[in-house]
Amino acid sequence: MTGRFERGILIGAGGLVVSLLAVAVIYPPSSKITLPDAQLNAPTLAKTVAVANVARTAESYGIIRIKAVGTAAESLSDRLEIRALDPGDKAITLHTAAALSKTFKRIGYDLDVIKAGGIAVPRLFLARLPPDMSAISQIKERKAIFFKTVLPLILQVNDEIRADRRRLWDLHARVKNGEYLPAVDRLWLIVLAERYKVKHGDVKELLSRVDIMPTSMALAQAAEESGWGTSRFSREGNAIFGEWTFSDAEGLVPLKREAGRTHKVRAFRSLLDSVRSYARNLNTHRAYRKLRTMRQQMRRDGTAVRGRRLIETLTSYSERGMDYVKDLRAIISVNQLDGLDAAKLSQPETAEQPVI
Repeated sequence: MTGRFERGILIGAGGLVVSLLAVAVIYPPSSKITLPDAQLNAPTLAKTVAVANVARTAESYGIIRIKAVGTAAESLSDRLEIRALDPGDKAITLHTAAALSKTFKRIGYDLDVIKAGGIAVPRLFLARLPPDMSAISQIKERKAIFFKTVLPLILQVNDEIRADRRRLWDLHARVKNGEYLPAVDRLWLIVLAERYKVKHGDVKELLSRVDIMPTSMALAQAAEESGWGTSRFSREGNAIFGEWTFSDAEGLVPLKREAGRTHKVRAFRSLLDSVRSYARNLNTHRAYRKLRTMRQQMRRDGTAVRGRRLIETLTSYSERGMDYVKDLRAIISVNQLDGLDAAKLSQPETAEQPVI
């Protein structure tokens, strides 16, 4: 009796489904269906008010919020200029080099103290440079603004690489111990090998590529390639490392490109994307094999990875060859960038709110 009842229920349910499908086919839903406007509920509003003071400067400067090491960053604002009210209710434009410099001073962002190991680098991630960098007449101040903007981005990318490197070492050790890796770890290794252009299973080569870029070297190259943030490519395309592209990827055509040349300077959605691409370029392109070999030897010797030594391998980065290397060496020396190779980002307060 019970079996007949259950079969009857199943038959009835099946008939209902078939009927609904038939109705949907005969009378399809309208393509003009609209969704109601989103409403900001009370808990969301309360949370917004709670973090308003923290996020206000971040949003005004197009700062990027980093959720966690190894994950993608999302831009809080891609706008170049945002009107805001100061305590005196006076409308001001925040996204200028001068205003940004004042913000750095207000939060105690001091490069000399960081070089001395006194404080960590604030987790301040700008989506783009101020458009008026060239308007800063004092060279020392312009340099400081540039370095303070780019430094957290380089450290963030290096932290992402370190996280991948730690996981790679862990999985390598587990395999050597005869442990069978679960599917998620095997898939991760495949994706990592493709990203770094390494044959699947070649862990030795992966370990030589999945490694950091010295902060001093990256800062010197960013300064040289972007004209301290004043070049057209850095202003219009967030391209602070002057990477060329010959593909259909988004890019800017050099104004004085020679006849017959087809290259463009690759453009990026944010400064962080530019730094990530720069690191991947040096970690994968055959022109920088010597850099990777020297860095790997430093690891074997137990010495720190320093920019002053690795810049000697960058003769292929620019058509100027050794003159380019000499310029990088001068930038590191004059601006005492060696002290930033050991700099670290401050710890995030939470994973869900911007930290200034």
